[in-house]
Amino acid sequence: MKLNFKKMGAGKPLIIVHGLFGSADNWFTIARELEKYFTLYLVDQRNHGDSPHTDEWNYTVMAEDLKDLMEEEGLSSAFFMGHSMGGKTVMTLALKHPELVDKLIVADIAPRFYPIHHQRILEGLNAIPVNDLKSRKEAEDILAQYIQTQGIRQFLLKSLGRGDNGGFKWKVNLPVITEKIANVGEAMDSNAHFDKPTLFMGGENSDYILETDKKDIEQLFP
Repeated sequence: MKLNFKKMGAGKPLIIVHGLFGSADNWFTIARELEKYFTLYLVDQRNHGDSPHTDEWNYTVMAEDLKDLMEEEGLSSAFFMGHSMGGKTVMTLALKHPELVDKLIVADIAPRFYPIHHQRILEGLNAIPVNDLKSRKEAEDILAQYIQTQGIRQFLLKSLGRGDNGGFKWKVNLPVITEKIANVGEAMDSNAHFDKPTLFMGGENSDYILETDKKDIEQLFP
């Protein structure tokens, strides 16, 4: 699949991969600092941002999408940084194609299984009548009935774009994500391990990486 991406900066290639409901745009502020040191590729994963929508959506195909992007750009290897769902995508790539990954950064996700926990978000997004929507304010008012935190609502509504007819449309493939949300929580099912430098970073107020995850992390990424 030909992914949408934004390229900026100069230096060794660093490919940055967003999380669930995100897009390349989420990384612009950080990219302004990193572009001093790297050629950055800010990627929209499939079913997100301006990349194509497809019924096939799992970590295997998302990792292959990155491999295709590298071939398209003539990159034999690169640094990778992935956040949350994007972290599992780059972990999958590193385990399946270690020759493509020079160094790996995984932000706020571990290789273990995570139970489904986005039901309320999906209920809220699916409650928005996107085809009949009159304004973004209307969308936020509906979403506020499901999501109390304004910052989370604003993040989610970044995926509400304008259609060709002037109305609204979802940039995320909401039907497929809703149907296949369990795929996001899948564990890294691999007997392989990635021996190159790897950094796992967990948010101080986040429980996505726990002390109990250290054993699994070091087994796959020693």
